[in-house]
Amino acid sequence: MSDFNQRNDARHTATHRTEKIINIPSDANGRPLKVTEFYGKNVFDIKKAKGIPESVKKEIIEVSISGKLLQKEHAEIVAKSVTDWAISNGATHFCHWFQPLTGGTAEKHDAFIDINGNNEPVEKLSAAQLMQGEPDASSFPNGGARSTFEARGYTAWDITSPMFIMDGFHGKTLCIPTAFVSYFGEALDIKTPLLRSISKIDRAATKFMHLCGEKDVKNVSVTCGAEQEYFLIDKAFVAARPDLVMTGKTLFGSLSAKNQQLDDHYFGKIPQRVLAFMEELEIELYKLGIPAKTRHNEVAPGQFEMAPIFCDSNVAADNNQLIMAMIREVAENHDFVALLHEKPFAGINGSGKHLNWSMGTNTGINLLEPGKEPHSNYRFLATVAVIVEAVNRHAGAIRAAIAGHGNDHRLGANEAPPSIISIFLGDTLTKIFTAIGKGSTFDPGRNNTLELGADQLAHLLKDNTDRNRTSPFAFTGNKFEFRAVGSSASIGFPLSILNAAVCEVLTESNLILHELLESGKSVDDALHELTRKWITSSQKVIFNGDGYAKEWVVEAEKRGLPNYRTSPQALEVFNDPVQTKFLLDSGIFTKNEINTRYNVLLEKYITHREIEFSTLKTMVNQYVIPAAITYKEKLSTVIERQKNIGLECSVEVELYKKINFAMESLSVNIINLNNKLDELGEDEAHKASTISKALMPLSEEIATHCNQLEDLIDDDVWKLPKYSDMLFLR
Repeated sequence: MSDFNQRNDARHTATHRTEKIINIPSDANGRPLKVTEFYGKNVFDIKKAKGIPESVKKEIIEVSISGKLLQKEHAEIVAKSVTDWAISNGATHFCHWFQPLTGGTAEKHDAFIDINGNNEPVEKLSAAQLMQGEPDASSFPNGGARSTFEARGYTAWDITSPMFIMDGFHGKTLCIPTAFVSYFGEALDIKTPLLRSISKIDRAATKFMHLCGEKDVKNVSVTCGAEQEYFLIDKAFVAARPDLVMTGKTLFGSLSAKNQQLDDHYFGKIPQRVLAFMEELEIELYKLGIPAKTRHNEVAPGQFEMAPIFCDSNVAADNNQLIMAMIREVAENHDFVALLHEKPFAGINGSGKHLNWSMGTNTGINLLEPGKEPHSNYRFLATVAVIVEAVNRHAGAIRAAIAGHGNDHRLGANEAPPSIISIFLGDTLTKIFTAIGKGSTFDPGRNNTLELGADQLAHLLKDNTDRNRTSPFAFTGNKFEFRAVGSSASIGFPLSILNAAVCEVLTESNLILHELLESGKSVDDALHELTRKWITSSQKVIFNGDGYAKEWVVEAEKRGLPNYRTSPQALEVFNDPVQTKFLLDSGIFTKNEINTRYNVLLEKYITHREIEFSTLKTMVNQYVIPAAITYKEKLSTVIERQKNIGLECSVEVELYKKINFAMESLSVNIINLNNKLDELGEDEAHKASTISKALMPLSEEIATHCNQLEDLIDDDVWKLPKYSDMLFLR
């Protein structure tokens, strides 16, 4: 098969796919089930489980809130109940499902089968197996925290996250969400610090609510809803692009004439093949108890989004890992490959993961709900002021928490928030806080209805604030939306950093409130004074304007806001004892755990870049240069023939020169890239810095020359699927 036929076959295959049949959940009579009839089918709900006495259920709930030890005999009851449930639903194996510092998930399957004292096979999951496992701690990223010979590590059952069953082709597996720690108890995963941060903020926020007069509040949860953007590309095209296979992104590619400039894809009619994928995805998520709510076309061609309903942040973090895995798996069923890379295609929008964040009490209060009159909702205003101050203090650490090789392509482009962390509050809140800062009275006005001039339309109530898609951290009505998280990232790490920042300011606020109340001030007056304190100190981080504008970069520098443009710059925050002190003081991270994450993230950045550079060189040598040589041979034949018969050939000669110049430039740049790679040395920090400052611009220059050749070379000769193929043909 020729190279051209490979691409042509991919185009033909992609446009002649037959629609996949989806297995709709139905009853014995073939009636399709409502979502509510099969929702959570593959989830073990301790509260509803048979075989667990109510007293044990009550204790487990108390343990999950208080952190006290679970009695072993009660764990045995849970183990027996979940085993019976899992086996009755077709499970043959179980695993501890955890989130190592790879950013993904890990699992080792063990069969339920065991041999009893009579040498007879039995199916069993013991309390010990439920509560603790032992994967190899040296084989996962540990940033130098563990030597190869120091292999012991532990997984510990997370009682707060539900167990679930994952379907396989010929069997099912019970997955037990767990934390993953070293032999000495240091966190080697995403979950452990997140759970610590949730506990810390629970205590601080509960005390805050008590000081506000809400004495019946027993606990406060961090709630989260993580939107997920992704691309769907036909697997035939992906198989023909080594860069997509190796790196999840195209390392070069000429932008097609039509891309997203007409804004016709965004919220447009969902293509039938994609809709079938979305429908199956939602069925699988519903079975796992994941409340998928929204689906739509995103801005870029071939790009889509799903969003779940809010839930507790720990469960939301687990759910998002399952969502990413399920998107990839279901995409394969429909002959797509799901790309979760932050920037799979240059020149069009990349993908992010908007992290919607709030806090809620067990009594049903959302601390970020403004109510009808936010200017007189002093608890709400104080809560917002606390969060603004937290982001103001720890913008650098929050930026470092979203660092990654993929996000570097996206942050600051005209599609994503800049690498400068700022807060958007909107007109109404800004005016309220300005009035508080000045000690003046805020006039809310009365007209909040939009007059549309069409009697047929329902009246629209205007929100207190507009939305600002250029802001990395925006208040959006009753929550904050952290818009700068990358699409492939685990949300657990940025959540941990954000929770720690808020917890620090909340803890200080509780001391201030206590003193003010002890001095005789009313709750409202004390909250008003607290709000004025934090808003006055955090003015520099509030920005309601265009975050994409060049002027904002200049303004942010004047304000003293950090602007870490690349991941190596941002990750150095974790080496700064001043900027990481709040993480240590809160007990959410130890010094070794911070060092581990710095080393792991830096190594991950370097490794991904080295894979990209290696793949780029291979593709240039095996695809781009040969295609250029083949076309030059065609042109030279035409030029020679026309000269032999006395015809003008200036057009052909000029084209030949352009191709030749691009090839020579490409060759020089490849040599320079090789030389610079050889000179990197062993120091990881220096290596990462050199990659970001010198090698990345060089690789982008190589991509530019490749794109020039793609535009010049005969389409029949070009071996690789083009952007116009991958983004528009399905």
